Amino acid sequence: MVEVRPADELPPGRVPLALTSTPTKRGKPPRHFADLAPEEQVAAVTELGEKPFRAKQLATHYYSHLSVDAAEMTDLPQASRDALVAGLFPPLLTPVRTLEADAGTTVKTLWHLYDGVKVESVLMRYPGRATLCVSSQAGCGMACPFCATGQLGLTRNLSTAEVVEQVRSAARSLADGEIAGGPGRLSNVVFMGMGEPLANYRTVLNAVRRFVAPAPEGLGISARNVTVSTVGLVPAMRRLAGEGIPVTLALSLHAPDDELRNELVPINTRWSVDETLDAARGYFEVTGRRVSIEYALIKDMNDHAWRADLLGEKLTARGRGWVHVNPIPLNPTPGSIWTASEREVEDEFVARLRGHGIPTTVRDTRGSDIDGACGQLAAEETP
Repeated sequence: MVEVRPADELPPGRVPLALTSTPTKRGKPPRHFADLAPEEQVAAVTELGEKPFRAKQLATHYYSHLSVDAAEMTDLPQASRDALVAGLFPPLLTPVRTLEADAGTTVKTLWHLYDGVKVESVLMRYPGRATLCVSSQAGCGMACPFCATGQLGLTRNLSTAEVVEQVRSAARSLADGEIAGGPGRLSNVVFMGMGEPLANYRTVLNAVRRFVAPAPEGLGISARNVTVSTVGLVPAMRRLAGEGIPVTLALSLHAPDDELRNELVPINTRWSVDETLDAARGYFEVTGRRVSIEYALIKDMNDHAWRADLLGEKLTARGRGWVHVNPIPLNPTPGSIWTASEREVEDEFVARLRGHGIPTTVRDTRGSDIDGACGQLAAEETP
């Protein structure tokens, strides 16, 4: 058994949540340019015998041109570019399988990392925007029973560069016109792929900093277009509020009562619904950013009208204007007992929430025909 903690130490008296997987001991991924802050990039290029200004040239190629190809770095001498690419851009992700849906505007990729570990990302193109759903861990230790990734258990945390490379690769595919709809720009990133982002706090924050930094030090994505999800690691939620980066916080709640949430989201046995909602409200108070409540609607499990009323009451008790609810029709996994709610039940759930004055939007689901739930492709390849 292995314990995964959020970024902060557990409060006194809290019992660590035992997880259901034993990660294999693995080495660290090789150092990559995206792991490095600007001052570290300068140090790295000088270690390789190059002038300090080469760091900015590399940053421009990586973050502005989205390139790791030495042949494209024509403003560097041939010998320098080969040495720098070999030393600072090791291949971290290899695409193993790519599936398309929605006339090619939804693309799901299964990646093998440098050590053979599997993760997934999903690129979704909409009119006026393109969103990438990224993974922050290989597998997940939160053990939510309706989640394909949760049933895989935790293998390991991803490095900063392994996260950033998912985003750079998607941005390059869009820029090159490889996604249906012609050349475009990646506008949004959501940490809703494999893993619990706040259980890999340092990596996620470092990656977010790379996303939002202006070119050539980063990808120049608006912080408001970056969403960090969590099942409710309360100390890490509070810490995130103080980072000074106004990302959107998405709380995967899935039940408004402790009895059911203890079953659906086992971390709730450590931090209750009320503690979690208080932390979410606190995030809004510090950042001014409205919090999203994610609620997977599961047939005959959490979709009762009285639960919608209870959720509405708990949210309004903490004020108005601070929260938005996204009910999500469950994307079932093969062989699972969990399935999506009936449409009329979904409609009633939404109506009840809106009746409490809670802004509510049913999340558009994509990729159900390509094993769209995160973890499904990885699970298929697990021996």
